Amino acid sequence: MPFVNIKIARGRTIAQKQELVEVLTREMVRVLEVKPEWVTIVIDEYSRENWASAGELHSLKFGSGYGSQGVVKE
Repeated sequence: MPFVNIKIARGRTIAQKQELVEVLTREMVRVLEVKPEWVTIVIDEYSRENWASAGELHSLKFGSGYGSQGVVKE
């Protein structure tokens, strides 16, 4: 039973997340030769003030608008 955990920045639309899980499920079924109902996907969303790399919060490092192209603002 494949289990996929996706971690992304908050703000993607329901439609984007739905398309993502459809594509991932379809490819997991194809590659791993499992039934679609065996594939479990969890999406964890994080705000930029709760995400850091190289020791610096993304909200400070990149500013509030970074990475927001195509993202719904909340």
